[in-house]
Formats: sequence, C-alpha cells, structure tokens
Amino acid sequence: MEQSPLEPGLDLSPPVRCWFERRFAAATEPQRRGWPSIAQGRDTLIAAPTGSGKTLAAFLVILDRLVRRGLTGTLADEIEAIYVSPLRALSHDIQRNLEEPLAEIREVAREMGYALPEIRAAVRTGDTPPSRRQAMLRRPPHILVTTPESLYLMLTAAKSRPVLAAAKTVIVDEIHALARDRRGSHLALSLARLDALAGRHLSRIGLSATQKPTELIARFLVGARRVENGRPICEIVDLGHQRDLDLRIEVPSQDDLQAVAAGEQWDDLLGSLAAHIEEHRTTLVFTNTRRLSERLAHRLGERLGPENVSAHHGSLSRERRLRVENRLKEGQLRALVATASLELGIDIGSVDLVCQIGSPRGIATFLQRVGRSGHALGLVPKGRLYPMSRDELVECAAIIRAVRAGRLDRISLPEAPIDVVAQQIVAACACEDWDEAALLELIRGAAGFESLSDDRYEAIVEMLSRGLETPRGRRAAYLHRDRLQKRLRGRRGARIAALTSGGAIPETGDYKVVLDPDETLVGTVNED
Repeated sequence: MEQSPLEPGLDLSPPVRCWFERRFAAATEPQRRGWPSIAQGRDTLIAAPTGSGKTLAAFLVILDRLVRRGLTGTLADEIEAIYVSPLRALSHDIQRNLEEPLAEIREVAREMGYALPEIRAAVRTGDTPPSRRQAMLRRPPHILVTTPESLYLMLTAAKSRPVLAAAKTVIVDEIHALARDRRGSHLALSLARLDALAGRHLSRIGLSATQKPTELIARFLVGARRVENGRPICEIVDLGHQRDLDLRIEVPSQDDLQAVAAGEQWDDLLGSLAAHIEEHRTTLVFTNTRRLSERLAHRLGERLGPENVSAHHGSLSRERRLRVENRLKEGQLRALVATASLELGIDIGSVDLVCQIGSPRGIATFLQRVGRSGHALGLVPKGRLYPMSRDELVECAAIIRAVRAGRLDRISLPEAPIDVVAQQIVAACACEDWDEAALLELIRGAAGFESLSDDRYEAIVEMLSRGLETPRGRRAAYLHRDRLQKRLRGRRGARIAALTSGGAIPETGDYKVVLDPDETLVGTVNED
C-alpha cells in the first residue's frame, strides 16, 4: 500500500486528504510540525525558510474545518479565519492562491460523490471597491484576507463589527515585518480588541522566514497576558531561515567605486543589469526609493524594450499594480523594478534572479528580497548586490557575510507608543462604553504595552476627554469621561475621527502632486 504524504495522525476529511495527496508528494517539515497544534486550536508560530509551505501549513486545517461543515450542511455565512498581511499585494496574492485549491477541493468532492457548497475567500484592503465591501457585510466570506489598517477599520465601523465577531482564527503573515515598528503595535491592540469583541481568545498563527528572537515574536503574536513561567504560551515551530543561496556582489567593470555614484557608473550598472536580464527568464530588481524604481525601469526599457520592463511601487494606482503583477506572473515581463511593495512572501511567478540596487540596509530585508527568486522547494534563490558607493560596498559585504553565517537582525518591540494608544482608545470607546480599568487591562494585555503606567494612561484619557487648547477654544475632545462611575464613551464625531485617522503614523511621507490652478491630481511622490 502506497504511503500517504500526510501525517498519519492528521485527521482530514476525504476530499481534502485526496486533494493534498494528488497535489503534493509529501508534507514539508513546517507542515508536519505545525498541523498538530493548529488542529488543536493552540497559538502557533512557524519560522521556516521561504518556499517551505508555511502558508499551506496555516490554512490546510482551516480549509478542512470548512469542508467538514459543508459536508454536514452546517456551513454558515460567517468568517472562520482572518488572514492579516502587511502588504495589499500580498493580500490579493493569498486570495488568488486560496481560490484555486478551494475550486480543486470542490471538484474532488464532486468526484467522490459529495455535494460541497462554495467556500469563499475575500479581500478587504484599501483597494477594495465600496460595492465589494458592502457585499461582504451582506454575505461574509469564510476566510477574510486583509491588512492591519483595514482590520482596524472593520473593528471600528458599526456594520462590520458583528461580522468579525464570529471569527475563530487569526493568521499573521510575515509577522517580523509588523513586530518591529508602531504598525505592529497598532495591530497588537487591534487583536486585543478583536478578542474582546468575540468574547474569547482567537487562536493565532504567525508565519515568517526571518524572525529573531522567535520567543519575542511569539509574545507579540499571543499577547502579554498569555505567558507561563516567563515564556509565551505558544507552540514555536522553528526551522531556521537558511537556504542554499547563490549570492554575488557586482562592482563596476571600468572604474572603482567612489563616495557618490558617478554618471559613468550608472551606464556600467545599466549594461550589467541588461546582460543579467537577457540571460534569465524573469528578473526582479529592487530599489530603495520609488523615484529610482521609475528611473531605472525607464532606462532599462530603452535598452530592452518598454514592453519588457515595468515599475512597481505603492504610488501606482490599484489597476496598474494588479496589471503589472499579472503580467509578471504570466511571464510577459522580462524585468520588474520594484520597491518594498513586492518584498514579502508574494507568489510572483517564475522569478529566477533578484538584483538589489544599493544596500538593502538589513539582513532580513535582503533575505526576503532574494527569496522572491526560486520561491519553491528544491530551487536555489539567486541574488546580485549592486553597491553604489564605497560605504555601500562595505555594507553589502557585511550582509553577505552575515547571511552565510546564518545571522539575522534582532527585532525589538516598540514600547507603548502613545499615539497608537490614543487612537485605539478613541476607536474602542466610539463603539461601546468602557470601564476605565477594564480598558487599561485590555491595552496592557497587548504585546509591547505591558509597561503603560497608570499616570501615562491617565494623561492620555484626560487629553482625549478635555481636548486641546487652541486660539479658537478647546478642540479634539473625543471622549466623555464619567469620573464618578469611572467610565468612558465616545463623543459625537469620535467614530469618524477614528475611521479617518486609522493606522500608525508612517516614518516617511507621501505628497500629492496637483496642477495649479485647476487642482488636477497628477499622482504622489515619496519624500525621498
């Protein structure tokens, strides 16, 4: 009898088991080690190299639960799992990668004589049209794919709150990219509010290829209260981050690197890049700024043909971004010049070379970018570093040395950022009345907010209830504070303020470009 590629102890429904055995020769190590705890509903953190099947490790048990309900006629129109990703492009990519397995499982079920109803996944991000957002409220998807900011908005909007309350699992992908800054702090409080809305702790699954230290990331995932003997109550599946990599630093062939890149160096760079692109099927070129991505795409297009090269960054419209991503997946582009908008675990087709222009400024960033090539088991990612100055050459050499030694950047959590606390307090109180002590307890239960002192909390609540003194009087008083009962509730306009000011304040700014005097919007530029 032929051995199943699945774990013998993993109890799956017949359609899901048959589908998996048809698609895969064997389960990967992250899947084998992650499935038991996920199936038991325990919080689980999976740290494993890119292309090792982490996403399926998170989703397979959830898909099986939905299929079982469909087979027994108990599948309701309610959210089972919320998938949170740091990028809108990653959100859309996950939805596409869910739709295909769901359709295949349904077909397998039909072949086996089962009438399986449709299991739906939907994306809710800033790109989602209002009509689709309304459709999700009328008929919620079984799997909601979203970003931290959109999750916060849904937690705060009156109509979407009941939809989220039914969720049972939260998956946080590329968790290292969120934990390191205030955007992660914002998400940590949103997850605490989600638990309060649902009336229970939702099981949480964290995924990443580049996280250090894993125990700190696990604490960020599960929250500050779920700790036992000083360790987070979380199953940690740590398989490291190292893969065989083909890495090389490219330096100018004619002249030595200078303190600043000269014009001749750019010509040399373009020639080298064009040669690499012609030698490979699909090349992904990363830059550190949007302006450089546009310039480089234009110059490469002059050499290779504009139909073969395109740019991708956050300032592009949703339609153009999706069009470029689809062209890359379908093999219609020889090269795509991108910023961090394509850095994380997006399935972007058969990329076989990644080039980084300038220093990536971090080990994890470089590993994530190089991991976009050879993004499957058995393939070797290939990366080329192009330092643009002597200083960057030293940085690039240090990064290559660190990668080969298996080192990673150490992540630290921001410590109770007060702008995030103030924003989430207003959002929470706009939805329902809160006891002051209970709200403080909720905030302290989120990772990174354990150290929020009584005095600091009191000062924030006082500011939000009294407002700010301006030449026109006091403004921005968003809370009504009942000092006798120690309760808080949102004033008129608090919900609008929370919904229109969602998210952490970005470290870099975008500026609108408009034509004077008719105010026609041209686009946006980054402060770089």
